[in-house]
Amino acid sequence: MKDNDKRAVAIWLYFGAFCIMVQILLGGITRLSGSGLSITEWKPLMGFLPPLNEVEWQHSFDQYKKIAQFQLVNAHFSLEDYKSIFFWEWFHRNWARFIGLAFILPFGYFLFKRKIDQKLILPIFILFLLGLLQAVIGWLMVKSGLNDTDISVSHIRLAIHFISAIVLLGYTLWLAFKLSLDHLKMRHRLQFSKLNTIIVVWLFIQLIYGAMMAGTHAALAAPTWPDMNGSILPPNLLGQVFSIHQLTENLLMIQFVHRFLAYTICLLIFLLYVRTSSWKINKYLAYIRIAPVLLVSIQIISGIAALLHSLNGDYKSYALFHQFIGMLLTISLLLLLFLNQKKT
Repeated sequence: MKDNDKRAVAIWLYFGAFCIMVQILLGGITRLSGSGLSITEWKPLMGFLPPLNEVEWQHSFDQYKKIAQFQLVNAHFSLEDYKSIFFWEWFHRNWARFIGLAFILPFGYFLFKRKIDQKLILPIFILFLLGLLQAVIGWLMVKSGLNDTDISVSHIRLAIHFISAIVLLGYTLWLAFKLSLDHLKMRHRLQFSKLNTIIVVWLFIQLIYGAMMAGTHAALAAPTWPDMNGSILPPNLLGQVFSIHQLTENLLMIQFVHRFLAYTICLLIFLLYVRTSSWKINKYLAYIRIAPVLLVSIQIISGIAALLHSLNGDYKSYALFHQFIGMLLTISLLLLLFLNQKKT
């Protein structure tokens, strides 16, 4: 590919990654505002239109009234209240449609103009499949809460939906890195690449537990720090069998694992920083090297703030900021890992 074509395709992918980040944050707002179950139908094509008159609004509201979230939590809602939660879910779905167009239309143009190398066709096709899979997972998640017993979606499906979005984001950025940053790679792989990989895997698991924390409101099980309800390790966790059920359903266990992973990742990132102290790089790569240290520090502080405010209404802004920093931390570690790959 010509340099200009590489630059254009890379900009397209970076823009797509930005849109995915916005979508992840919109997902967080949708969850925090309690809007996720407000639209009970999935219309991939015509769903971009909101109800256009009072009859359509009333029909949509009547469908919402059939599920447990309305009957057990929001039975006091008027039509105007319903409209207020409808917006975020509608916007979240429409932003997903916009992302689809933002990927498909430029790809068609690049393909028509022959600006994309043949070896990029398969990776971009995989990218499209990941995006489609993400939409299907999102609907299956919503569908898990559309019944007369559950007041929210399955936290397991929420975690799958969230982590698949992170995978989509990481994959998109990796393709963009290959097109735009290959010249910055180290000449030889350094010893710390394995440690960097371990941190990324550990962080991947941590993000899953972060989503489960959000989906179960596990912060409420122990809204104290540095202890957990007065103990470093809650007594009722001692002797528990570390089964899949305990690790995914026990709220104290979910929070304990989330805290443990956070501390471990923080220590590993500081170790990575120390071990790369002799890395001979230019000033720009030096910023990339220190970025995970700064971001993991902010991430832990914001997580503690969200936890301590979990009993108050203002925890939502902390939680959303915590999610945003988590994305930036993931990106910084992926970028560091990419730069330590052998040149291709």
